[in-house]
Amino acid sequence: MNNLTRFNPFTDLIDPFNDDFFKGFSLRPIYRSSEEQPQIKLDVQEDDKAYVVKAEIPGVNKEDIKVSIEGNQVSMSAELKKEKEEKEDSKVIRSERYYGKAFRSFSLAESVDEAKSSAKYENGVLELTLPKKPSSSSKLLKIA
Repeated sequence: MNNLTRFNPFTDLIDPFNDDFFKGFSLRPIYRSSEEQPQIKLDVQEDDKAYVVKAEIPGVNKEDIKVSIEGNQVSMSAELKKEKEEKEDSKVIRSERYYGKAFRSFSLAESVDEAKSSAKYENGVLELTLPKKPSSSSKLLKIA
C-alpha cells in the first residue's frame, strides 16, 4: 500500500508519451527529438528615458525583419530561411531546407513614443531603442 501514485487524467491526455513511458527503453519521444523552431531571444533594459531591447535573430536579412509598436505593446517577426547541402564529389548526398517565421510580442510597463523609436541590426542582433512617452501629469482633485 505504500506505492500510491496520483493520477491526473488531464496531464495524461495532453502528453500520453511522457518521460516515464520511455524510461528503461533509452529512447526519447520522436516529437521531442525533432529540430525545434528558432525563437527570438530578448534582453530588455530600462532607464528613466527609454527601453533598450536586444533581440537575437541570427542568419536573417534585415529586410526580412518587421517591428511594430502600439502603445506599450512591441511585436517583432522575422522570415527564416535555412538551407544546408552536403556534397561528395559532384553528388548531392543530403539537402535540407527550412522556411518559417519567428514571432515575438511583449508588453512594457510604459507606453513607447513610436515617432522617436529606432532600430539597428548588426551581427545577428536587432537593437531597438524605445523612448518612453512623457507621462501626463496627474492632478489631485480636492474634495469639497
